[in-house]
Amino acid sequence: MKRQDIARMATLAVALFAAAPQAGYDYFEANRRQIQHGVQAVLMCNGLFTSQRTLEQVFAQELVYLKQPVGTVAGGDYHIDRQQQWVRVGQYPGARAVFRPGIGCVVMGPEQGVDEIGLLPQRPALPTAAPDLAWPMGDKTEAVTPYWDEAALQAASDWAFDRPTPEQDTLSLLVLHRGQIVHERYAEGVDAATRTRTWSTAKSIASTLIGMLVDEQRLSLDGPLSLDWLPQASNPQTDPRNGITLRHLLNMTSGLYPVDSHGMEYATGSGLSYWAGASSHEGARRRGLVRAPGSVWDYENYDTLLAVAAMKQELGEDYLSFPTDRLLAPLGMRSTLLSTDRFGDFVLSSQVYTNARDLARFGLLYQQNGVWQGQRLLSEAWIEFVRTPAPASAERQSDYGGHWWLVPSDRDDVPQDAYATAGNRGQFVIVVPSHELVIVRRGLDYGEQGFDRWDLTREVIKAFAQE
Repeated sequence: MKRQDIARMATLAVALFAAAPQAGYDYFEANRRQIQHGVQAVLMCNGLFTSQRTLEQVFAQELVYLKQPVGTVAGGDYHIDRQQQWVRVGQYPGARAVFRPGIGCVVMGPEQGVDEIGLLPQRPALPTAAPDLAWPMGDKTEAVTPYWDEAALQAASDWAFDRPTPEQDTLSLLVLHRGQIVHERYAEGVDAATRTRTWSTAKSIASTLIGMLVDEQRLSLDGPLSLDWLPQASNPQTDPRNGITLRHLLNMTSGLYPVDSHGMEYATGSGLSYWAGASSHEGARRRGLVRAPGSVWDYENYDTLLAVAAMKQELGEDYLSFPTDRLLAPLGMRSTLLSTDRFGDFVLSSQVYTNARDLARFGLLYQQNGVWQGQRLLSEAWIEFVRTPAPASAERQSDYGGHWWLVPSDRDDVPQDAYATAGNRGQFVIVVPSHELVIVRRGLDYGEQGFDRWDLTREVIKAFAQE
């Protein structure tokens, strides 16, 4: 090839490169805008109709999490229908979230109008209060003569509420010792009945329900999931994803293509099902295998949703009633709403609304080693599983088990037997078996969200050090 031809080709290549879209262009901008509108619609809808908060409270605390919320308390590009209990944010692409009894707010599809609200799923709700029934089945409590260091416990409470930054916003703190409420505190505008979003604390609830099925040998930790992967192969039996097990999913080591943990949650990841009306199960089943299952720890909402899909497949027509029948009702978790997507599938990776007392009941089941009111609801073997570090989490101080977080191996200021749920914006249920403690902290943190659950555990334990 002549030198001048090479030069002409090089010039042409430069020109073509200059004209081509650059790598920094956001091809998912429309998705992100749709999801951003959906986030606000869901937070506003649940804030107003599930949590029963005022619009002022919603903007001041629920929406401060957003970088650019639409409108203000005075108004903006949003609409609230208090009669039909729905919120729409934005025009195109806008998003509508509708409160549904027994479920909380459901995101409608972009193509759906208000005439289709009646088609959305709903569930019978438990009575939300039992003031005359004794704790823990009800809300009637008796004064306990202090046998702990009251000053130290109050100091721990002040530590939780009096944060050095407004970005750490504690709503409630509840401490159980030997099953009794020994401390309960709420921020202004919040009380024992206030329900807020659990975010990823819901994953530990999902793990519990799945554990009950494993205990009954209806599901297997290490057997095939038998899911219909998408897109379907001509020979589904040869799909490499068939090697993924429940253990891999609950350990966050599925090996499937990572989306949420690599900046795409609010573009093509689980955000589409959380906030934009897409199916939570379809998106979870569309990821391809990129690593050997069990080899790499990678926190993905879709791993939880795949485990929930396996639960649904086993339960069949009992799927929607199972959580209430086997967990919520037996524990007296009357204020807890397990939300679904518009297709009726539980979004148990995040979308649960509840209060501090119900989460304390949930933690107490684990602190009592799976026994509730003299009846075993969860096996010791399952509790041992969720407290056992996922092998692939060794590179991060072995701090993750079976959808529960563990004390990092390099910390020596809290008992190593402690384990906790953890959700965005500071939702923690901490179980400390060696001290017979359950600690619940609810928050509406934003920004860097630096609230440390193990630091809180350390401070609370000081009150019981001499007991």
